[in-house]
Amino acid sequence: MTLAGRVTLVTGAGRGIGRACVEALSAEGAKVAVGFLGDEDSAAELAASCKDGIAVRIDVEDQEEVDRAFGEVEERLGSVEILVNNAGITRDRLLLRMKEAEWEEVISTDLTGVFRCTKRALPGMLKGGWGRVVTIGSVVGSAGNAGQTNYAAAKAGVVGFSKSLAREVANHGITVNVVAPGLVDTDLTAALSPAARQALLDRIPLRRAGEPEEIAEAVRFCVRASYLTGQVIGIDGGLT
Repeated sequence: MTLAGRVTLVTGAGRGIGRACVEALSAEGAKVAVGFLGDEDSAAELAASCKDGIAVRIDVEDQEEVDRAFGEVEERLGSVEILVNNAGITRDRLLLRMKEAEWEEVISTDLTGVFRCTKRALPGMLKGGWGRVVTIGSVVGSAGNAGQTNYAAAKAGVVGFSKSLAREVANHGITVNVVAPGLVDTDLTAALSPAARQALLDRIPLRRAGEPEEIAEAVRFCVRASYLTGQVIGIDGGLT
């Protein structure tokens, strides 16, 4: 399958896994919109390195901002055919100490943000009779992790959302899948203490963290695969 000319939007794409996804899909010939929120310079630099790439500010917590961003992509590149829901945050804290705002912010970004972007992309995919939705989940969504009840709930929700949507749109040429990374070397995991990082590594059979490019390879596979939908692809070094 060729992805040449396919209009793609990757959210949270200025760095880490999102950046690697942009590079992987652009290498396949896709026209990629680099969705960013707080790292405009990095997003602009990445977009400039891609053929037919653009940088688009998108706040997945705000429906009006999502609509505006999609409108910009549609005007400049065309209807979004490939959506990679990568934008996400963490607000880690034990549940007894977790503030409601910390719960709401993570759910709004990591789960409801997926709903907002996917729903906005669907009309164009349905009209074109082809589409790919790939959401970055997490091993935490199935295994859990102390101090991350909000994050785990959001990532578990993404799985149920994706499996249900896959059934709704399968007969329209649209596939919906989740890529669930384990420990990956990104800015989100850089804040881990050496002891906490080592404790995680000790549980991973391959005894190392993943690289963003390895997650992007799984995303590229999901985009190219035409007979894969409603699945969760774990990329975690054998942890699960």
